[in-house]
Amino acid sequence: MRPDAFTSTERGRVHKAPEGYWAFHPTEAPRRLSLSDQVIKLLDEATGAVHRLGGVGRLIPNPHLLIGPHLRLEAVLSSRIEGTKTDVSELLRFEAGQVLPGEAADDATEVRNYIVAMEHGLARVREGFPISIRLFREMHERLLDGARGQHRRPGELRRSPVWLGGTTLDDAVFVPPPPDEMNHALSDLERFLHATDLPLLVQLAVAHYQFEVIHPFLDGNGRIGRLMIPLMLVLREALPQPLLYLSAFLEQHRSEYYDHLLLTSQKGDLMPWIAFFLRGVRQQSRDSEERTVRLVELQHQLRNELLDEGRPNSVVRLAEQLFAVPLVTAPRVEAAIGVTRPTAQAAIDALVERGDLTEITGRSRGRVYEASAIYEAVYGPVSFAASTVHPELPFE
Repeated sequence: MRPDAFTSTERGRVHKAPEGYWAFHPTEAPRRLSLSDQVIKLLDEATGAVHRLGGVGRLIPNPHLLIGPHLRLEAVLSSRIEGTKTDVSELLRFEAGQVLPGEAADDATEVRNYIVAMEHGLARVREGFPISIRLFREMHERLLDGARGQHRRPGELRRSPVWLGGTTLDDAVFVPPPPDEMNHALSDLERFLHATDLPLLVQLAVAHYQFEVIHPFLDGNGRIGRLMIPLMLVLREALPQPLLYLSAFLEQHRSEYYDHLLLTSQKGDLMPWIAFFLRGVRQQSRDSEERTVRLVELQHQLRNELLDEGRPNSVVRLAEQLFAVPLVTAPRVEAAIGVTRPTAQAAIDALVERGDLTEITGRSRGRVYEASAIYEAVYGPVSFAASTVHPELPFE
């Protein structure tokens, strides 16, 4: 790491470790900031967008059915930032029990673990457990469980140095603090997350930057740092459900994302990073609002059609489940709505007859059915464009 690239000590200092490598030692997260005019304007717009999304979220009749689509989309995109290639369709087939080949199965496992980690964090927060390093460790353990990073000490803080960019500590672009200094920085971050001095969205921008700079795990830091954002929004009651995720925006602007994190450490100015973060919140709040409204309208329309046709309750309940998972099998329907296998198959057949479900395997056994119209309403289009991986600094 080049010490001369860090021209400001505002966010931290570069020190030489006894082992001979240079590392960045972050300062404490700021409890007060003088915001630029640009950031103040973006903060107003982003806060308004979050409030509108929260209002829509509070009107959802069955929120537990509609959270799954948002979370799956986030899991796919957040993991894609770190190099996985799984798309939503592959994830749904994997969850339905289809066997994926080699690397595709590994990718899908990582994405599925992201969902498990988020669900665990949300459950803990709702039972009163505080946002804390302990909670991040619990989520990290689930994130890496059985995945390619399982040898990277799941659930444990790192005890050795790590580096970002380059091939060694010596030619790295960025080296987070050594373990001892890391623990001091984590303690400060935990206190910062409990403070209320800054506007919530500004606090989240600073907290995400601080977490990525500290880099407390050997693997999975980017994903845990991004999961912290919806958890905090729910904990602080800005949103009733975890409806806002930033990974679509960060995937679209991946290089800019990494550059902001690095330049903030080098130059000391938090305002460009905070402005970038707030633009992401504004964009993704609007996207999530539109997606949620689309889902609720389609759910309402399909339910009314089925009731007007006098369809059995099992068919109506299956149709509702399709908004959570628009790809099903008879065993999964049996378990999801609590009916016998023949009743589950009859409900599926009724929706196939209506054109709401289509069998996609062509097999006589182990059939899988897709609700294509619901899938399109739930998962597409997404407000992001393909981007290339940053060549130097993957903040994972």
